[in-house]
Amino acid sequence: MMAEHPPLLDTTSIISSEIPLLTSPIVSGDGAQQVILVQVNPGEAFTIRREDGQFQCITGPAQVPMMSPNGSVPTIYVPPGYAPQVIEDNGVRRVVVVPQAPEFHPGGHTVIHRPPHPPLPGFLPLPAMIPPPPRHIYSPVTGAGDMATQYIPQYHTSQVYGDVDTLPAHGRSNFRDERSSKTYERLQKKLKDRHGTQKDKLNSPPSSPQKCPSPTSEPNGLTKGQDAAGISTGSTKCKSLDKGKSNSQTDTEVEEKDEETKALEALLSNIAKPVVSDIQARTALLMWSPPSSDTGEDTDKNDIPEVYTYEVMLSSTGKDGKYKTVYIGEENKVTVNDLRPATDYHAKVQVECNCVKGSPSETESFTTASCEPDTPNLPRITNRTKNSLTLQWKASCDNGSKIHSYLLEWDEGYGFKPKYDGDDLTYTVKNLRRSTKYKFRVIAYNSEGKSSPSETVEYITCPDKPGVPSKPTVKGKIHAQSFKIIWDPPKDNGGAAIHTYVVEMSEGLSGNKWDTIYSGAAREHVCDRLNPGSSYRLRVYCVGEGGQSTVTDSLLVQTPAVVPGPCQPPRLQGRPRAREIQLRWGPPQVDGGSPITCYGLEMFQAESDEHREVYQGSDVECTVGSLLPGRMYSFRLRAANKAGFGPYSEKCEITTAPGPPDQCKPPQVSCRSAACAQVSWEVPVSNGADVMEYRLEWGGVEGCMQISYCGPGLSCEVKGLLPATIYYCRVQAVNVAGAGPFSEVVACMTPASVPAVVTCLRGLSEDEVESPHYSPSTCLAISWEEPCDHGSEILGYSIDFGDKQPITVGKDLTYFIDGLQPDTTYRVRIQALNSLGAGPFSHTIKLKTKPLPPDPPRLECAAYSSQTLKLKWGEGTAKALTDSIQYHLQMEDKNGRFVSLYRGPCHTYKVQRLSESTSYKFCIQACNEAGEGPLSQEYIFTTPKSVPAALKAPRIERINDHTCEITWEVLQPMKGDPVIYCLQVMVGKDSEFKQIYKGPDWSFRYTGLQLNCEYRFRACAIRQCQEATGHQDLVGPYSTPVLFISQRTEPPASTNKDTVQTTRTQWSQSDQVCAAVILALFAIFSILIAVIIQYFVIK
Repeated sequence: MMAEHPPLLDTTSIISSEIPLLTSPIVSGDGAQQVILVQVNPGEAFTIRREDGQFQCITGPAQVPMMSPNGSVPTIYVPPGYAPQVIEDNGVRRVVVVPQAPEFHPGGHTVIHRPPHPPLPGFLPLPAMIPPPPRHIYSPVTGAGDMATQYIPQYHTSQVYGDVDTLPAHGRSNFRDERSSKTYERLQKKLKDRHGTQKDKLNSPPSSPQKCPSPTSEPNGLTKGQDAAGISTGSTKCKSLDKGKSNSQTDTEVEEKDEETKALEALLSNIAKPVVSDIQARTALLMWSPPSSDTGEDTDKNDIPEVYTYEVMLSSTGKDGKYKTVYIGEENKVTVNDLRPATDYHAKVQVECNCVKGSPSETESFTTASCEPDTPNLPRITNRTKNSLTLQWKASCDNGSKIHSYLLEWDEGYGFKPKYDGDDLTYTVKNLRRSTKYKFRVIAYNSEGKSSPSETVEYITCPDKPGVPSKPTVKGKIHAQSFKIIWDPPKDNGGAAIHTYVVEMSEGLSGNKWDTIYSGAAREHVCDRLNPGSSYRLRVYCVGEGGQSTVTDSLLVQTPAVVPGPCQPPRLQGRPRAREIQLRWGPPQVDGGSPITCYGLEMFQAESDEHREVYQGSDVECTVGSLLPGRMYSFRLRAANKAGFGPYSEKCEITTAPGPPDQCKPPQVSCRSAACAQVSWEVPVSNGADVMEYRLEWGGVEGCMQISYCGPGLSCEVKGLLPATIYYCRVQAVNVAGAGPFSEVVACMTPASVPAVVTCLRGLSEDEVESPHYSPSTCLAISWEEPCDHGSEILGYSIDFGDKQPITVGKDLTYFIDGLQPDTTYRVRIQALNSLGAGPFSHTIKLKTKPLPPDPPRLECAAYSSQTLKLKWGEGTAKALTDSIQYHLQMEDKNGRFVSLYRGPCHTYKVQRLSESTSYKFCIQACNEAGEGPLSQEYIFTTPKSVPAALKAPRIERINDHTCEITWEVLQPMKGDPVIYCLQVMVGKDSEFKQIYKGPDWSFRYTGLQLNCEYRFRACAIRQCQEATGHQDLVGPYSTPVLFISQRTEPPASTNKDTVQTTRTQWSQSDQVCAAVILALFAIFSILIAVIIQYFVIK
């Protein structure tokens, strides 16, 4: 069985020579190369040297494949007391190192002296892994022989080992006295029997290997549950190798072994916790005592072994944390190294003897001492100037003692000196020299001492900006268009090399516009592409690592002027005459840097090479006379400034008459088609020279015609015309003397044709369509621009939108196609129609109808008042409220735009804060998941005029027994409408009131009172509205009735008056109480209705 692979080991640079090399080589393979397997036992180590010269330590259990390059079987060197044996099975040879028969030394110690094993030389990896050898039971050895240097390991540690019988971990047996002889003799006899059986099997290759379960794996490669005789304890038991023994004898030995193992395990578990002393910052000394039996004096102390293997485990994560093995050996003390300062540790010891482990001891805690800090990190620079450096460093580990200061040392070239001593982690070193290198390092201090210096870093200060260069000077001659300038570097370069000089130039004697004309490292520059006779100012500054210097004083340079450039040829001014011509010219494009002062005109005759100057002056025109008619003359021009005359222009040739032809008669135009016309003309009077050609000008605008024909013919055909378009033409005759005047302009119109192609065809969005019948689900709205009708009025348009018959529409430029399928794509194109036929189709556009949205409901006014309108739409049932349809109610504002009033699922809405006698426009639309439906038609609802307010109870004053005077409250006119009043009376117990007064007065004297009769008076206000349809009265609510009882006058008179007033007050108070009760009931009812709507409708 294969054991669990332990983790790979790291290569160590130094391997102690005291580590024993325990090997059991296995040789495999034929041919030029031989492979051996070195078996490393648990708790042992095997050292090899790699190709790079480094050493690698491989700890057991492991099997290391090694290769023999020359193919020979290696010579195995073994320590004293051991002998090599070669076993071959299935072509794989295994070299096993087995011990010789051990000798018994009572009361003494048997020590096997292991010769030092030199590390093996470098190794080469094999191309493939060797198959694992057969698993046999062999006796591992304690010690190792010397391996030949030519045998090279094939791979890293294989980290596997077989189920092997194990000898005691150390090659000696210790006994205290004679009392232990019996126990040892019994164990020694079993051991010899086992070894004898194995030797018999090793002398000849086994035919079938024995297999046994794998021992339980423990940390550090130790095996738990094995005794000195190789018999497993607990649940793992190997089968006996001695087949000659009987079953009863085997069972007896196993029971004896179990009792001995349990007793030994109990003894090993009785170990005291380790004692820690000599605690330093990174080391500590751990000591412990061997396990002792505390069962009493009667215990057989001879059975207590003297040889133990101790395993020391250490944890830095608490008592219950993860423990790491730091020592395995026979000593009862160990110095633990590589500890962390000021750290709490917990240590415990576990004892092993004869492959039996006891329980770990109790833990002992200790804390390492503090020490000097760790080496700080190198200081980093955070800010740099020309005379200071700001350094910053991170705090290092204090190792248990707080760091109280940092020492910053610097080196200017004469060794390190202290610069700063404090507890800050940053420091600015000032008063430094510019562009200078400095070295720095940091040392940390605490109460335990100082740390090692950090790594040395080197920083350099920033340089300063350079000084101003010297003023530039001109080198060499100043040319009209270029000159060369030079300058010297600044006396102070700022501590760094100057890498750039910049030259700026400004044209003119004044101005702040400076242009950069050069930037580079050279100290001279050629200024070219200049204008002659111009002034230039130049200045220089330099740029270094420290910045930019100031500019120098400006240098003024004046370029010299040159002669002017060539003029344009002179041009004829007016018509040439038979003996004189008039010429005109302009100044040259280049004046040479100086104003033009004179022009010179030369004339050449065609018959001879003679030439003469016919004009010299400052004017730009002249008349040349004394010419011969019908002759050709050439003229050229030159200009002069203060530098002299410039070059002549190109020649201009002019021919004098006899004269150009006369004006032609108006041409005759006949249209052959809408795009073609035939033009003809007659020969004019030639004025002494035959006509050489005719020039026909043609155009759509009278003042902007172009030559369409030039030749000797008397007719031409003009093509590419537009139908129903007015064109203008004229003709001109040309002879050797020149061109005659143009004829009169003739206008003609081409015949009409079918319309042109329709352009700008596009679909309209919903916002652009104003028709109330438009539905984006079944309609598509398109618009286009009117094409040219080509002389025949457009009668309509034909719209093609798919497989259906095209639609013919009128002259409108917009149209919406209805009766379409919702959510469908259509290809639309259009052509114009006139009396001559149909024009070409326009480009095709793709339009898609929207899904079918809901239709708008009908809007009604359910209730109204002077300031409110209650609108209603739809069914208004409970089922409709749960539908997904939303309604959007809109009202037109003062600007003629519709604004949103309500959006939701309800079917009623009350519009408030309206004005009286005002018309309002409303529209509504329904929305669902398909989108917003079309807006409904505009609904107009008008608020009525408000009626006057209720008057207060009238006041009654008794005049005499048969007369009383009634007065009431006065109201102001309502928005220009007058207010009149109506007074009613109910006599006795009549069932109704009768009107006794109607008019604008606020008092009335009522006569004809009867004694001992009850009278009830009430009044109301009436608003007289002046409507266009006629007069209309709006009657307001009546006031509270007032009771009046007429009685005979008896002194004192004040008594009757008081009675009337008291009665009236009682009636007034009773009416107020009744009104208050009605108002309270109405408020409670309104609140109840609001709660019901909130709960059942909205939610």
